Amino acid sequence: MTTHPRPVYVIGAGPGGLAAAAALRARGIRAVVVEKSDTVGSSWRRHYDRLRLHTTRRLSALPGLAMPRRFGRWVSRDDVVRYLEKYAEFHELELVTGVEVARIEPAGPEGADGWTLHATGGRELAAAAVVIATGYNHTPALPDWAGLDAYEGRLLHASEYRNPQPYAGQDVLVVGIGNTGAEIAVDLVEGGAARVRLAVRTAPHIMRRSTAGWPAQRSGILVRRLPARLVDRLSVLVARASVPDLSAYGLPRPATGLYSRVKQGSIPVQDVGLIDAVRGGTVEPVAAVEAFDGAEVVLADGSRITPDAVIAATGYRRALEGMVGHLGVLDERGRPRTHGARSPEQARGLYFTGFSNPISGMFREMAMDAEKIAKAVARRSGTGAA
Repeated sequence: MTTHPRPVYVIGAGPGGLAAAAALRARGIRAVVVEKSDTVGSSWRRHYDRLRLHTTRRLSALPGLAMPRRFGRWVSRDDVVRYLEKYAEFHELELVTGVEVARIEPAGPEGADGWTLHATGGRELAAAAVVIATGYNHTPALPDWAGLDAYEGRLLHASEYRNPQPYAGQDVLVVGIGNTGAEIAVDLVEGGAARVRLAVRTAPHIMRRSTAGWPAQRSGILVRRLPARLVDRLSVLVARASVPDLSAYGLPRPATGLYSRVKQGSIPVQDVGLIDAVRGGTVEPVAAVEAFDGAEVVLADGSRITPDAVIAATGYRRALEGMVGHLGVLDERGRPRTHGARSPEQARGLYFTGFSNPISGMFREMAMDAEKIAKAVARRSGTGAA
């Protein structure tokens, strides 16, 4: 009788999960990717139409397969999906779709004897190790605004936004000035919305996606290991030289440093038309949303507006509590305490990838994490080349 070693289960068939599975397979380790949807890259398929990677094609490839030159420098959403499909095919990854893992339990003390995955259909999957790659943008999050339940207007999360066509000729309020909110606001203007306001709670750092051919991502890679204070000072000089002061338009320069904000989880807004739209008056920054009252939106400065639609670009939750919250591996905000090749001391053989939004580029970091995770698994199991 032959006993087959338990596989490593990778949860999530997005870029992080596929990269980890390919890196494991390259080391001779069987990896099974479990995905709750029916296809790879499901979150990318749901993003708005005009989305492009803010990182360059060359610096966004996953291990073992370059992105095609024809995709251009800034890869579109549809081409990212094509790449992920090709990636899974090229690496001959073992995919199980339509299965959701609800809870992970250690098979022995602290995962010493592997893990048991409880999945839909009553499945119990035995794993030698587990890589969780369910994504940074997992579950849409809305603030607990007063009066929200009784709001009489149209409200949707940015995850439901696809293109500006339904909003042509309308008055639209976009809430949140991260990269998603900023880009949706510009998209609405270019798509014919009659009025676009952008509710801002904290003024963001805005940077050019590329300056004289030099992508902002390369700067992020160069400064990533430097002290935050030093990068904060350098970024002030760069911003003054490359980004106009928008204070007169309701977007003052931030009081806190760029890299200090990154460390807190706030990535700079890469300009894809926002600066020109704000200066031209087609995107109007307004105060943060404070509450909803009937058909009105109450802003933090006391003003009230009645837009035709409110699009909330208010972020996502990681939603890991049900799966691993009982293991003590999440912080107070529900984020993994470890990432990449670092496995929690109380949960050996459990790895996380894709749960940060680094200044150096998420795809690049997931690619690097994949190689490190595969090496750690090989070393731990004595399987494959370490």
